Order: sequence, then structure tokens, then C-alpha cells
Amino acid sequence: MTLLHDDTDAEKRACILATAERLFRDVGYLKTTVADIAKTLKMSPANVYRFFDSKKSIHEGVARRLMGEVETAAEEIAAKSTPPAERMHELLATVSCMNAERFVGDSKIHEMVAIAMEESWGVCEAHINRIVMAIGVVIADGAKVGVFNVNDVELAAKCVCAGMLRFFHPQMIEQSVHKPGPSLDQMIDFIVAGLTLGTPDMSSGKTAADNKST
Repeated sequence: MTLLHDDTDAEKRACILATAERLFRDVGYLKTTVADIAKTLKMSPANVYRFFDSKKSIHEGVARRLMGEVETAAEEIAAKSTPPAERMHELLATVSCMNAERFVGDSKIHEMVAIAMEESWGVCEAHINRIVMAIGVVIADGAKVGVFNVNDVELAAKCVCAGMLRFFHPQMIEQSVHKPGPSLDQMIDFIVAGLTLGTPDMSSGKTAADNKST
């Protein structure tokens, strides 16, 4: 058992979240109580409530922790100096694989994700925004050097994220495993080709490449 008596507050919070995540995976979010978390840590429920005001806030902390690992990986890839098309492929594939590793194939984690989407959408929305921003960094770099033909970087990043939904959304990843459709690599190649050829100018219906030629 983990003892928290000598840890800093930050370490205690991290330990509570790690313990909660383990119980959510083993027992399920709905069946896990704050008392269960406290008992595992050999502390009182009141002590847990010093750091988290509710079970929901613990749940949100676990979700942020798991999603944060994916966000950090995406942002690290976006900051690389490798060619934009190569970076885009690595970023999209990494987000998909990390989501699959963390959230797919475990009914109890599915339960946690579903509840997060229903009760803590702000956490999910913040995660999506960070992934979109990381994608936008790569698109902007590609547009700057003439690799990608893009008028609106923010819109293009949102379109890329929407196009990858089947490979990003935990529930859709699992539901689509045995259904017909493009592979992950095929989808990413399609997206990169679209960015290279030119994304539509929503105000005119032309592509960025068309606008450059006029």
C-alpha cells in the first residue's frame, strides 16, 4: 500500500489520481467510491476530499491525466524540425495509437470515457482544442515553406481532426475495427494529399492552389 504522510501536496494529488485510475480500470468508475480510493491509500475519505472536492473531480483529473499524455506527445511531434508531411503522419498516427492503447478494449475505461463525455465535456473539449492546435502548428509550418496549400490554418486543422474522428474517438476506434474503411495509413495519406493539393477556400469554393494561380 502507498503511504502519503511525507509526500508534497502535488505528489499526494498524483498518487490519488493514479490509485483512482487503477480502481476505475479494475472495478469500474461507477462501482468505485471515494472511500475505496482512501482505503487503498490507507487514508481517510476526508483527506482525499482535501485534494478533490468530489468523485467527479477525481474522474476529471484521471481523464485529464490520460488525455494530457496524448496532448504532450502530439505537441512534441509538432515542434520537431522534420518535414511537415512526415510530421503530420507521425502526429496523427501517434494520437490514434495512444488513444487506442489507453481507451480501447476495456469496458470499464469505455464507461469512464462515456461518462466524461456526458458529464465533463469541458475536459474533452480542452483536449480536442490542444490536438487541433498541434495539428495547426504542422499545417502552418507546411504552408510557410510551400508544402501545404492552405488559406485558413485553423479551419484546416479542425477539418483534419474531424477527418480523423474514426481513428481518434475511443468509441469509434473500437466500433470500426472490423468494419470496412480505409486503414490508418491510408486515411493519413489522403489527408496529407489534400493539404498538399489545396484545401477549399470556404468563401469562394476555390482551393488555395487555385487562388495562387489567379
